[in-house]
Amino acid sequence: MADMPKIEGKALLTGASGFIGGRLRDALLAQGVDVVAIRRRGSPAARTGRSVEAEYGDVEGLTRLMADEKPDFVLHVAGATKGVTYDDFRQANVMPTRNLLTALERGHGGLTRFVHVSSLTSYGPSAIGTPHVESNARRPIEFYGQSKLEAEHAVEASRDVPWTILRPGGVYGPGDVDYFELFKEISRGRNVFFGNRKRWFSAIHVDDFVRATLSAATHPAAVGRGFFVCDDTPLTWEQFQTAIVRAADRNVFELDLPEALVHLAAFGGELATRVDGKPRLFNRQKAKMGAQDAWTSTSAALRTATGWRSTLDVEAGVRDALSWYRREKWV
Repeated sequence: MADMPKIEGKALLTGASGFIGGRLRDALLAQGVDVVAIRRRGSPAARTGRSVEAEYGDVEGLTRLMADEKPDFVLHVAGATKGVTYDDFRQANVMPTRNLLTALERGHGGLTRFVHVSSLTSYGPSAIGTPHVESNARRPIEFYGQSKLEAEHAVEASRDVPWTILRPGGVYGPGDVDYFELFKEISRGRNVFFGNRKRWFSAIHVDDFVRATLSAATHPAAVGRGFFVCDDTPLTWEQFQTAIVRAADRNVFELDLPEALVHLAAFGGELATRVDGKPRLFNRQKAKMGAQDAWTSTSAALRTATGWRSTLDVEAGVRDALSWYRREKWV
């Protein structure tokens, strides 16, 4: 991850055990930044860097943490994409955000920046050929996006914490487990579409998103603003998966499954959740997202404010991801 913007001081990081947070932590450690990862009580310590135990529901404990550590940056990446009820998403995406901000306001007044990682879903779907810009109305259509918007409102209401909000499109790359399913199937010779071949989305390689996060954290023009983060050119799923096919250099069997199967599988996922209580990534909320014609945005505002731009187009990005999956024996 060369040519990363550099930050000076101490960074408190949430979500360091996840895909994006882990990649961000590694980039910061490579720069020699003092990284402190928040982990839940009883969770294993981070494999690299420092970590501290804390519970997001414990405002007093978080306040003591902020007063003791006095971070220069708080990079809030943690969140949940799976849940059964809206309250599940609120507890994972809204409550931690509010409590972190409260703890900063009470325990540490010298913060340089609070970077909140939100999502394009906080705006809802876009129109084909008309990517979202930041001035558009925010109209999420499912629980995850609604919770991300509620968390954004909490950030925007903070008067004492200098903040920036980032709203990535689909993030893929080394270590991702969601888009990995496409790489796995294509590596096995199957290129499957679920009624989405011609639907559009905006994507971003995880390293470009890490660059965007560090750019936004350090640039004064990003204070008090929210930005979309994505590649310059939206893609159809056909274009994205074709890029994976080329990277894999495989002959594949293409299969277009009817969208009705998606809704049936989503209903089945919810039935399984009712049995064992475990939330599934695939449910009717996600099926509703997948049924939209476009989830696209533009990063023009972020480029203008900070000078950041994506460096990995889809061809280079999927090659990098596939190389990692192969090196780690995932495929």
